[in-house]
Amino acid sequence: MAYGMNGNSAGAGVRFAMIESTNTVGNMPTTSSNQYSVGINAQGGLVEYLCLRYDMTFAGNPCENTSIMQLIDSIRVVVNGEVVHDFRSQAGDNTAKGASSYDVLLNHIGGRAYEVPAGATTREGYIGIPLGLNTPTGVNRYEIIVQWKATAAGATPDSGSLQWWLKFNTATQKQTTVVPATSFNHSISLEQVVVRIPTNVAGVVSGILVQNESLADEFGNQGIRINSLGDYGLEVEMWRWLNGDIMNGIEAVDASVATYKQIQQTSLNGTLLIPTYGLTGGDIILQVDSSAQTTRTYTPIITSSVGSSQMDTVRQTQSAPSNTAQTIVRQTEN
Repeated sequence: MAYGMNGNSAGAGVRFAMIESTNTVGNMPTTSSNQYSVGINAQGGLVEYLCLRYDMTFAGNPCENTSIMQLIDSIRVVVNGEVVHDFRSQAGDNTAKGASSYDVLLNHIGGRAYEVPAGATTREGYIGIPLGLNTPTGVNRYEIIVQWKATAAGATPDSGSLQWWLKFNTATQKQTTVVPATSFNHSISLEQVVVRIPTNVAGVVSGILVQNESLADEFGNQGIRINSLGDYGLEVEMWRWLNGDIMNGIEAVDASVATYKQIQQTSLNGTLLIPTYGLTGGDIILQVDSSAQTTRTYTPIITSSVGSSQMDTVRQTQSAPSNTAQTIVRQTEN
C-alpha cells in the first residue's frame, strides 16, 4: 500500500514520511527462503535515512537468540535507477546468536538497526539505512528487494506489518553508498586482494565490510594490510580495537543472555568492518593472511558530501571523521 505525496518534503529540519506499508504475510520471512520486492513512489527531499519498521507475529520463534536482521540474506535499494545500497550476507542463520553482519554494518556506518528486546514469536524492529540522498522535487522511485533466509521450523508468519519510512533532514551533510562486494577465494596463505571501487560513485571509501563464508575469522597472524595505509598487516583484534568493537561496540538482542536489554559484544566472528580513512580514486589493494581455504566478500562503503559528482586520484583524504564517515572511525581517535 503506497501513501500519498505532496511533491517534496518542504521546510527546514527533520520530517518523517511513511511511504509504504504492507500486511501481506507472503512478504515476510517464513520457513523457506523467499523474496520481498516493492516499488514505491515517494516525495523528494534530502533523505537521511530509509527505514524499515517491522512488527510481525509468527507461529513459532523465528530465530530464538538473534534478531530478524539475521534473516536478511540480501537487500538492494535502487533510487531513481541508481543503486544506492547493496548488501549480501555471507553467513548466519536462524540458529545464530546475537548480532548479524547487517546490523553490525549499519551501526558502524551511521545507521540505526535494532530490535526491541524480549521478542519471541512477536518481533518489532527498526532498520535505518543511511543514504544522505538529495532527491528532486516531485515523484521519486524506490525499488527495494529483500531476500529472506528461512525462519526456524514451524515459524510461519501469522500477521504483522512491514513499513518503509523516510527521514528527511536538511542538515544531512554526507551521502552513504554501500556498493556491490568483491568476492575472493582464499587459500591458506598471504594473498593480494583487489577490492573493486566503482568509478561512477562519487566520494571516498570510508570503510570495507569483510565477511567470511562461516562464522569464524580464519585470519593468520599478519591479518589484513591496506597497502595505502602502511607497510604492516594488522591482526584482526587490532582492527577491532580501531573500529571500536572491543569496547563493547556491538549491540544486539540475544535471548540466551538477556531478554530486557541489548547485549554487548566485542566481536562478531566472521565479520569485520575495517576503517579506510577516506581512501579515494580507485581500487583498494589489500594483503590478506588467511588461515583457511575459504571465500570472503569485501564490501566498500563510500561517503561523499551531498551533491558530489566525481572521484579524485588515489590518495588518503581522511585523518578525522565527519558525519557517517565519523561513525566508522570514531573510536580510532581520542
